[in-house]
Amino acid sequence: MNETEHVFERLRSGTVPEKGLDKFAVGIDNPLNEIRRQFRMISSGEGAFKFLRGGYGCGKTFMSQYTLLEALKDDFAVSFVVVSPNDTQFHKFDEVYHRIVSGLRTPMAASGALEDAIDRWIARIEDRLTDEIGDDADDFDEQVKIRFESELSELTKEATGNEFISVLKAYFDAKQEGDYQAASSLISWISGSKNVAASAKKRAGIKGEISSASALLYLKGILNIIKKAGHKGLVIIVDELETILRMRTDVRGKSLNGLRQIIDATKDFPGMLWVFTGTREFFDSKKGVCGLEPLHDRIKFISSGGFVSPKQPQLELKPFDKQRLKAVALKLREIFPCSNKSRIQNLVDDAFLDSLCDSVTEGFKGDVGVIPRQFLRELITVLDLVEEHDGSDGGKEYIPKEVYNFSSNGLSEEEQCIVHGNTLLDGNTFLDGNTLLDKNTLSSTDENSDSGYEVQELEW
Repeated sequence: MNETEHVFERLRSGTVPEKGLDKFAVGIDNPLNEIRRQFRMISSGEGAFKFLRGGYGCGKTFMSQYTLLEALKDDFAVSFVVVSPNDTQFHKFDEVYHRIVSGLRTPMAASGALEDAIDRWIARIEDRLTDEIGDDADDFDEQVKIRFESELSELTKEATGNEFISVLKAYFDAKQEGDYQAASSLISWISGSKNVAASAKKRAGIKGEISSASALLYLKGILNIIKKAGHKGLVIIVDELETILRMRTDVRGKSLNGLRQIIDATKDFPGMLWVFTGTREFFDSKKGVCGLEPLHDRIKFISSGGFVSPKQPQLELKPFDKQRLKAVALKLREIFPCSNKSRIQNLVDDAFLDSLCDSVTEGFKGDVGVIPRQFLRELITVLDLVEEHDGSDGGKEYIPKEVYNFSSNGLSEEEQCIVHGNTLLDGNTFLDGNTLLDKNTLSSTDENSDSGYEVQELEW
């Protein structure tokens, strides 16, 4: 499947494509320029972090995916992690570490990137030795091992950890001996897996697993491997930090403090960029960042007279408006794969795109900022129907101006909130009259409510 087909297939299902985003991206020049500035900083040896803030529908996931694609294009390793109450709880950093390392990607390896990076590092050592002593030297393999262990000792000086070094040595020996199963098990261990055979760990002289307390130290070792393999550094996206708001008070506190610790440690990770995404509620409420003063002081969002600098820790993503929606629609219409371009242009003309914007916006009670996902699905459905029903088989021709009507079928819970006249505050909370509802709260504080939402009366 080529990039264009991939884009439309993903948008049909309401998800962000993993490639081809530049084909229809509109209105992201400012945030993208700031992200590229961050890339230049970490390329020069800095460690950095950035927070993407915005409400539901502002394109946080889109911008995150675009950041990954730009990083790969610029020869960084990347990883994408979604905070989840089920399998990636942010206060358990060993879980986060495992997600980061097992999800590593590089321009050369879409999967198995850590093993690929280690092998490339060894290959670079071999290349240097070939230039120095020739690859036909009797002790060439032994010299490679000596040089590899010498470079490992440099990692030890950087406080990477003795177990980390032991595993890399054992991995090197296993590969040299052709014991690929043991080598694979050792890669799993260093990636944070809890299910590694005792025999593999015994080979490296280690016990147990990587703990939450030591995971940040191991991440420094991973970063060093990536750079020794020839890549510029590592870009990590951590999506949906607002999930932390739905955790118990003690867990929420640990997670926020862990976030503060990561930020404070960025200076010790030259070549690495953290990009976090969160809703306004996460950053501005007492349950979130504002509830931990040291964290708030470090990353607070500043606006002066309505002007906001993208260079501050929080990079604000603006919601869509009608003009931006139509600009995206024009790009998608232009690249839509079809057999009759002129028919698409004639039946899905600019006037129809205007009416489509109006129809979907009206369906969402005028809240343009939350509708991009549904608008794109509606648009692509229309394009598909025009392409598929041209009357050439004797059937009825699809003329969108005559038959199109906005339908609320297939809307997410958040979008249904808007359609039913509620006010969406963020991706997780909305107003029903003067009552604040949280759709993600696991238990209701209103014993008479069967909705499953936490109910809080607002004070006006």
